Amino acid sequence: MKIFSKNWKGSKNRRKKRKYLANAPLHLRHKFLSANLNKKLRGKYGTRNVPLRKGDTVKIMNGEFKGKEGKVESVDLKRSKVILEKIRRNKKDGNKIVVEFHPSNLQINDLNFDDRIREKKIKGYESESSEEKKVGEKKSEGKSEKKSEEDKKSKTKSDKASEGKSEKKVGEKKSEGKSGKLKSGKTEKKVSSKSKKENKTKGK
Repeated sequence: MKIFSKNWKGSKNRRKKRKYLANAPLHLRHKFLSANLNKKLRGKYGTRNVPLRKGDTVKIMNGEFKGKEGKVESVDLKRSKVILEKIRRNKKDGNKIVVEFHPSNLQINDLNFDDRIREKKIKGYESESSEEKKVGEKKSEGKSEKKSEEDKKSKTKSDKASEGKSEKKVGEKKSEGKSGKLKSGKTEKKVSSKSKKENKTKGK
């Protein structure tokens, strides 16, 4: 029976989720320690989450110590827990205990770049985000050009349709004028024939 499967994507079953978290190898558990960056760092590096490391300054977002800041003292990969400096819980006998936090309850305010590989990785996110922005701008420009071309085409079509309608109206007016002339000619002929008949009757 396999303990851990690399092909596992997800499940609604809690038992399977817990099994995945419990049996995951350390290189994947490192990702379970990722915490969200504050707005300034998100805009700067172009990423939302980064795995925590020793030396990062962090703000507590939930719980008893909400709002307090502290440096990461140590990270427990196996249990996915983080310990912060100067944040302790008092016991009744006067002793102080270490408080462990889950990364989901923390927000990164400053990153530790003692590790050059980490620095390259995070700055790589920044370059990727800038490239994505450029691609997005190009796409938006292309879309705007297409829209302008479509608008021009629609305008030309509407102009042609309006010209056709105006031509039809002019043709209708001409036909109405011709029919009016024909009617007037017919009435004149009738009047002249009537007058001739009257004259003939008077001569008799």
